[in-house]
Amino acid sequence: MRDGERDGRSGVRSVVRGRAGRGVLRVRRAAARVVAGRSPVSPAAGGRRRPGGRRAVRTVVALCVLALLPAAWMRFSADGHLRGTADVERTEVAVVFGAGLWGDEPSPYLARRLDAAVELYRSGRTEVVLVTGDNSREEYDEPEAMRRYLVARGVPDRRIVSDHAGFDTWDSCVRARKIFGVDKAVLISQGFHIHRAVTLCRSAGLQAYGIGVDDRHDASWYAGGAREVLASGKAALDVLLRPDPVFLGDREQGVTRALESAR
Repeated sequence: MRDGERDGRSGVRSVVRGRAGRGVLRVRRAAARVVAGRSPVSPAAGGRRRPGGRRAVRTVVALCVLALLPAAWMRFSADGHLRGTADVERTEVAVVFGAGLWGDEPSPYLARRLDAAVELYRSGRTEVVLVTGDNSREEYDEPEAMRRYLVARGVPDRRIVSDHAGFDTWDSCVRARKIFGVDKAVLISQGFHIHRAVTLCRSAGLQAYGIGVDDRHDASWYAGGAREVLASGKAALDVLLRPDPVFLGDREQGVTRALESAR
């Protein structure tokens, strides 16, 4: 073999080995990025991450923050106005929010709210219980089921007032103030809902305090907490826009008469 051919072939092998070495180096660097938790970059992008992916991540983070802001505001706004059944100050009116029926009976969550109202009444910390819930259909009457439950546990019927148009928390708060003339109340609900209830009722003009009823943290509890994220967005709009309830109606004297019967 001639010296020129030998030198030429040696030069080709050197070039091939050099290119192969650089390829291996790129693979090793990409693997190191994966191990370190970084996405490998595209050589076509000149060693830079694609800006589209970064913008998508920022958009998702921003949307999550916006979704959580109303719920965070509700919690911060209500934190100083929460009490326990043993240390709540004496308040003439307790408001119990509906939480669904099982047949004609209160759901377990609603029953625990009503049990807290019974405890407040027996201890003399409240005189009248305003039960507010959904009665939009003849066969579905939350306030009546709540009344029966309270009476069966010793609360006199004359000390219970029913609001049959409490279709949501905002409606219940506004109606308690405008229809039933309540200006101060202790509100009773589960912990995942009480922050929103207190914030809305105080925004509606009530001097309101809340009792967050203890309950088992089962799947329903966590589902209720997740629902609060969405409900808090609507609640923020209610505070901002201050809409009238679905049914407002004329002023009622039920709470006034109930308080008079207590004296």
